[in-house]
Amino acid sequence: MSAERGRCDARRQRDRVKEVLDRSARLARQGVRPPAQCVRPERVGAVVARLVASVRRELLTFDDPSGCVVQGVSERRLVQVAECAESAYRRAPEVRQLSTRKGATYDERPGVIRFAGSTRLSDRIPFRLGVMDRTVAVIPLDLEVYRNGMLIIRDPVVVRALVRAHRSWWSVGEGAAAQAPGGPPEYLAGVLECLLSGVTDDVAAARLGLSGRTYTRRVADLLGMLGAVNRFQAGARAAERGWV
Repeated sequence: MSAERGRCDARRQRDRVKEVLDRSARLARQGVRPPAQCVRPERVGAVVARLVASVRRELLTFDDPSGCVVQGVSERRLVQVAECAESAYRRAPEVRQLSTRKGATYDERPGVIRFAGSTRLSDRIPFRLGVMDRTVAVIPLDLEVYRNGMLIIRDPVVVRALVRAHRSWWSVGEGAAAQAPGGPPEYLAGVLECLLSGVTDDVAAARLGLSGRTYTRRVADLLGMLGAVNRFQAGARAAERGWV
Protein backbone atom coordinates (compact mmCIF):
# COMPACT_ATOMS: atom_id res chain seq x y z
CA MET A 1 0.00 0.00 0.00
CA SER A 2 1.48 3.38 -1.05
CA ALA A 3 1.82 6.15 1.52
CA GLU A 4 -0.71 8.36 -0.29
CA ARG A 5 -3.22 5.53 -0.63
CA GLY A 6 -2.77 4.72 3.05
CA ARG A 7 -3.52 8.31 4.03
CA CYS A 8 -6.63 8.36 1.82
CA ASP A 9 -7.86 5.05 3.24
CA ALA A 10 -7.35 6.34 6.78
CA ARG A 11 -9.31 9.52 6.04
CA ARG A 12 -12.15 7.54 4.47
CA GLN A 13 -12.26 5.18 7.44
CA ARG A 14 -12.38 8.08 9.89
CA ASP A 15 -15.19 9.71 7.90
CA ARG A 16 -17.20 6.46 7.91
CA VAL A 17 -16.76 6.08 11.66
CA LYS A 18 -17.88 9.66 12.25
CA GLU A 19 -21.00 9.04 10.15
CA VAL A 20 -21.83 5.88 12.10
CA LEU A 21 -21.32 7.69 15.40
CA ASP A 22 -23.46 10.66 14.33
CA ARG A 23 -26.31 8.36 13.28
CA SER A 24 -26.05 6.42 16.54
CA ALA A 25 -26.20 9.68 18.53
CA ARG A 26 -29.35 10.78 16.69
CA LEU A 27 -31.05 7.45 17.32
CA ALA A 28 -29.92 7.49 20.95
CA ARG A 29 -31.69 10.80 21.44
CA GLN A 30 -34.83 9.10 20.12
CA GLY A 31 -34.37 6.24 22.57
CA VAL A 32 -33.71 3.71 19.80
CA ARG A 33 -30.02 3.00 20.51
CA PRO A 34 -27.96 3.01 23.72
CA PRO A 35 -26.13 6.35 24.05
CA ALA A 36 -22.35 6.59 24.06
CA GLN A 37 -20.84 7.52 27.42
CA CYS A 38 -18.41 10.44 27.46
CA VAL A 39 -15.44 10.05 29.83
CA ARG A 40 -13.58 13.10 31.08
CA PRO A 41 -9.82 13.20 30.47
CA GLU A 42 -8.88 12.77 34.14
CA ARG A 43 -10.90 9.53 34.36
CA VAL A 44 -9.76 7.92 31.12
CA GLY A 45 -6.91 5.87 32.63
CA ALA A 46 -9.00 4.30 35.37
CA VAL A 47 -11.93 3.58 33.07
CA VAL A 48 -9.76 1.98 30.39
CA ALA A 49 -8.04 -0.18 33.01
CA ARG A 50 -11.41 -1.37 34.32
CA LEU A 51 -12.73 -2.18 30.86
CA VAL A 52 -9.57 -4.00 29.80
CA ALA A 53 -9.65 -5.99 33.04
CA SER A 54 -13.13 -7.17 32.06
CA VAL A 55 -11.93 -8.82 28.84
CA ARG A 56 -12.66 -12.53 28.79
CA ARG A 57 -12.45 -13.55 25.14
CA GLU A 58 -10.98 -10.99 22.77
CA LEU A 59 -9.30 -7.59 22.67
CA LEU A 60 -8.95 -5.62 19.41
CA THR A 61 -6.91 -2.42 19.25
CA PHE A 62 -5.56 0.28 16.98
CA ASP A 63 -2.66 2.01 18.69
CA ASP A 64 0.40 4.11 17.84
CA PRO A 65 2.71 4.98 20.76
CA SER A 66 4.78 7.32 18.58
CA GLY A 67 1.71 9.53 18.19
CA CYS A 68 1.32 9.70 21.96
CA VAL A 69 4.94 10.80 22.33
CA VAL A 70 4.57 13.49 19.66
CA GLN A 71 1.41 14.80 21.31
CA GLY A 72 3.10 15.12 24.68
CA VAL A 73 1.54 12.24 26.61
CA SER A 74 3.55 11.87 29.81
CA GLU A 75 5.85 8.93 30.38
CA ARG A 76 3.94 8.12 33.58
CA ARG A 77 0.75 7.73 31.56
CA LEU A 78 2.50 5.59 28.95
CA VAL A 79 3.82 3.32 31.70
CA GLN A 80 0.29 2.97 33.11
CA VAL A 81 -0.99 2.00 29.67
CA ALA A 82 1.87 -0.45 29.29
CA GLU A 83 1.01 -2.22 32.51
CA CYS A 84 -2.69 -2.31 31.65
CA ALA A 85 -2.00 -3.68 28.17
CA GLU A 86 0.41 -6.36 29.40
CA SER A 87 -2.21 -7.59 31.87
CA ALA A 88 -4.78 -7.90 29.09
CA TYR A 89 -2.37 -9.62 26.71
CA ARG A 90 -1.51 -12.24 29.30
CA ARG A 91 -5.15 -12.95 30.19
CA ALA A 92 -7.23 -12.56 27.02
CA PRO A 93 -7.36 -15.68 24.83
CA GLU A 94 -7.32 -13.57 21.66
CA VAL A 95 -5.52 -10.25 21.21
CA ARG A 96 -5.19 -8.40 17.91
CA GLN A 97 -3.20 -5.20 18.13
CA LEU A 98 -2.57 -3.12 15.01
CA SER A 99 0.23 -0.62 15.53
CA THR A 100 2.52 1.37 13.25
CA ARG A 101 6.08 0.57 12.30
CA LYS A 102 7.20 3.84 13.83
CA GLY A 103 5.11 3.12 16.91
CA ALA A 104 6.87 -0.19 17.42
CA THR A 105 10.17 1.63 17.98
CA TYR A 106 8.58 3.76 20.74
CA ASP A 107 6.49 1.05 22.29
CA GLU A 108 7.11 0.46 26.00
CA ARG A 109 4.68 -2.43 26.15
CA PRO A 110 5.81 -6.03 26.02
CA GLY A 111 2.93 -6.61 23.59
CA VAL A 112 4.91 -5.77 20.46
CA ILE A 113 7.76 -8.15 21.28
CA ARG A 114 6.57 -10.83 23.67
CA PHE A 115 3.21 -11.20 22.00
CA ALA A 116 4.37 -10.67 18.43
CA GLY A 117 1.86 -13.18 17.06
CA SER A 118 -0.89 -10.90 18.31
CA THR A 119 0.52 -7.77 16.68
CA ARG A 120 0.58 -6.51 13.12
CA LEU A 121 2.20 -3.36 11.82
CA SER A 122 1.11 -0.82 9.24
CA ASP A 123 2.37 2.55 8.04
CA ARG A 124 -0.49 4.20 9.93
CA ILE A 125 -3.68 3.55 11.83
CA PRO A 126 -6.96 5.28 10.92
CA PHE A 127 -7.74 6.20 14.55
CA ARG A 128 -7.24 4.82 18.04
CA LEU A 129 -9.58 2.08 19.12
CA GLY A 130 -10.20 -0.63 21.69
CA VAL A 131 -12.93 -3.28 21.39
CA MET A 132 -13.55 -5.61 24.31
CA ASP A 133 -15.26 -8.95 23.62
CA ARG A 134 -17.09 -7.34 20.67
CA THR A 135 -19.63 -5.84 23.06
CA VAL A 136 -18.07 -2.53 24.11
CA ALA A 137 -15.67 -0.19 22.36
CA VAL A 138 -13.65 2.87 23.35
CA ILE A 139 -12.41 5.62 21.03
CA PRO A 140 -10.91 9.04 21.75
CA LEU A 141 -13.28 11.98 21.37
CA ASP A 142 -10.95 13.43 18.72
CA LEU A 143 -10.03 9.95 17.38
CA GLU A 144 -6.40 10.87 18.09
CA VAL A 145 -5.47 10.54 21.75
CA TYR A 146 -7.32 9.28 24.81
CA ARG A 147 -5.98 11.95 27.14
CA ASN A 148 -8.42 14.45 25.58
CA GLY A 149 -11.39 12.33 26.67
CA MET A 150 -13.08 9.31 25.15
CA LEU A 151 -16.37 7.62 24.32
CA ILE A 152 -17.54 4.27 25.64
CA ILE A 153 -19.76 2.70 22.98
CA ARG A 154 -22.23 -0.10 23.59
CA ASP A 155 -24.44 0.42 20.54
CA PRO A 156 -24.11 -3.00 18.86
CA VAL A 157 -24.39 -1.48 15.38
CA VAL A 158 -21.46 0.84 16.02
CA VAL A 159 -19.42 -1.86 17.71
CA ARG A 160 -19.91 -4.15 14.70
CA ALA A 161 -18.80 -1.34 12.38
CA LEU A 162 -15.66 -0.83 14.44
CA VAL A 163 -14.94 -4.57 14.41
CA ARG A 164 -15.26 -4.55 10.61
CA ALA A 165 -12.87 -1.60 10.40
CA HIS A 166 -10.37 -3.45 12.57
CA ARG A 167 -10.73 -6.62 10.49
CA SER A 168 -10.10 -4.66 7.27
CA TRP A 169 -6.92 -2.97 8.50
CA TRP A 170 -5.70 -6.08 10.32
CA SER A 171 -5.94 -8.09 7.08
CA VAL A 172 -3.39 -5.88 5.32
CA GLY A 173 -1.05 -5.41 8.29
CA GLU A 174 2.28 -7.19 8.44
CA GLY A 175 3.33 -9.49 11.25
CA ALA A 176 5.67 -8.08 13.89
CA ALA A 177 8.77 -10.17 14.23
CA ALA A 178 9.48 -11.29 17.77
CA GLN A 179 13.16 -10.48 17.27
CA ALA A 180 15.58 -9.64 14.54
CA PRO A 181 17.50 -12.62 13.08
CA GLY A 182 20.63 -13.22 15.10
CA GLY A 183 19.90 -10.53 17.64
CA PRO A 184 17.43 -8.84 19.98
CA PRO A 185 14.58 -6.60 18.81
CA GLU A 186 15.76 -3.30 17.40
CA TYR A 187 14.55 -1.30 20.38
CA LEU A 188 16.63 -3.45 22.75
CA ALA A 189 19.80 -3.76 20.66
CA GLY A 190 21.29 -0.55 22.07
CA VAL A 191 20.37 -1.60 25.60
CA LEU A 192 22.28 -4.86 25.18
CA GLU A 193 25.31 -2.99 23.86
CA CYS A 194 25.28 -0.68 26.88
CA LEU A 195 24.97 -3.59 29.31
CA LEU A 196 27.92 -5.34 27.71
CA SER A 197 30.03 -2.17 27.73
CA GLY A 198 29.55 -1.78 31.49
CA VAL A 199 28.53 1.89 31.44
CA THR A 200 26.28 3.23 34.18
CA ASP A 201 22.55 3.48 33.64
CA ASP A 202 22.75 7.28 33.51
CA VAL A 203 25.38 7.18 30.78
CA ALA A 204 23.50 4.47 28.87
CA ALA A 205 20.21 6.36 29.01
CA ALA A 206 21.89 9.54 27.74
CA ARG A 207 23.65 7.62 24.97
CA LEU A 208 20.34 6.13 23.79
CA GLY A 209 18.35 9.33 24.25
CA LEU A 210 16.06 7.76 26.87
CA SER A 211 14.91 8.79 30.30
CA GLY A 212 16.35 6.82 33.19
CA ARG A 213 13.00 5.18 33.87
CA THR A 214 12.55 4.14 30.25
CA TYR A 215 16.06 2.68 30.14
CA THR A 216 15.38 0.67 33.30
CA ARG A 217 12.16 -0.69 31.79
CA ARG A 218 13.98 -1.76 28.65
CA VAL A 219 16.66 -3.50 30.67
CA ALA A 220 13.85 -5.41 32.41
CA ASP A 221 12.34 -6.30 29.01
CA LEU A 222 15.72 -7.60 27.82
CA LEU A 223 16.24 -9.71 30.96
CA GLY A 224 12.73 -11.11 30.63
CA MET A 225 13.28 -12.01 26.99
CA LEU A 226 16.52 -13.79 27.84
CA GLY A 227 15.07 -15.46 30.93
CA ALA A 228 17.83 -13.89 33.01
CA VAL A 229 17.61 -12.92 36.68
CA ASN A 230 20.41 -10.32 36.54
CA ARG A 231 22.47 -8.36 34.06
CA PHE A 232 25.50 -10.63 34.23
CA GLN A 233 23.35 -13.62 33.35
CA ALA A 234 21.72 -11.63 30.56
CA GLY A 235 25.12 -11.03 28.98
CA ALA A 236 25.98 -14.72 29.22
CA ARG A 237 22.68 -15.82 27.68
CA ALA A 238 22.95 -13.24 24.91
CA ALA A 239 26.35 -14.72 24.08
CA GLU A 240 24.89 -18.24 24.10
CA ARG A 241 22.31 -17.13 21.55
CA GLY A 242 24.96 -15.60 19.34
CA TRP A 243 23.67 -12.07 19.86
CA VAL A 244 27.16 -10.78 20.66
